[in-house]
Amino acid sequence: GARIEILLNATARRNPSGAIIGVVGIGQDITGRIAQEREYSRLIDTANAPIFGVDTQGRVNVWNQCAMQLVGYSTDEVMGKNLVQEFITDDFKTAVQAVLDQALHGEETANFEFPLMTKAGARIEILLNATVRRDEQGNIIGVVGIGQDITGRLAQEREYTRLIDNANAPIFGVDTEGKVNVWNQCAKRLVGYTTEEVMGYSLVQEFITDDFKTAVQAVLDRALRGKETANFEFPLITKAGARIEVLLNATTRRDEQGNVIGVVGIGQDITARLAQEREYSKLIDT
Repeated sequence: GARIEILLNATARRNPSGAIIGVVGIGQDITGRIAQEREYSRLIDTANAPIFGVDTQGRVNVWNQCAMQLVGYSTDEVMGKNLVQEFITDDFKTAVQAVLDQALHGEETANFEFPLMTKAGARIEILLNATVRRDEQGNIIGVVGIGQDITGRLAQEREYTRLIDNANAPIFGVDTEGKVNVWNQCAKRLVGYTTEEVMGYSLVQEFITDDFKTAVQAVLDRALRGKETANFEFPLITKAGARIEVLLNATTRRDEQGNVIGVVGIGQDITARLAQEREYSKLIDT
């Protein structure tokens, strides 16, 4: 009483004169394959990440429950429609189309950020992995995109950036190569260099005095290994050539997975304080 699924090729059977005398059917049991496809569809549909798929023409053929909830369009509203033309903002149509085209040529893309417009007209930010979809013979039949809603994360990052930029302490950041990637307003005022003049340059090689290059590099290296440093004193040379003394706390910067991606330094200008201490010591000595 079990049901099995058959894939059939039906061929006419002819006699020596060419007259059709019957049919020959060559079948293939595809029960297992169809069960796998149903399970694949079920897993996609119930995944807690937005997942969509397009065919080789860029038309939507997969749209899971999470995508529906996130974007607001039902499956019926998106199926068969061109993903790029219908649902991508104008400023990202070319970029998203390029990602799909690359996948359709076998080149997958990871961590691509792009916006989607919801049915309600809101803009949400998506982090996408675009994966090639193939048939049983290995032919490319489309693209599956697995997304992540990073709208909240990007908003937090913007707020983090705003707070850093407006802080009343000099704050800088470097990546794992020691190149500047954060330089706030207070740092600009203190040192005299604009963001454009420091971004991408080596902090140690370009802005630290020779006598402190090794020590500052050691602090950064420790932070990149997860060992933070507090109250480290070192000098910076301003754009005008003046020497200022900075008290630094070097903090490890990590991504969402906990990987070290750089160092954030929060400083304090102690030039005047050190000058006062020297003057105080001089008065005591005399």
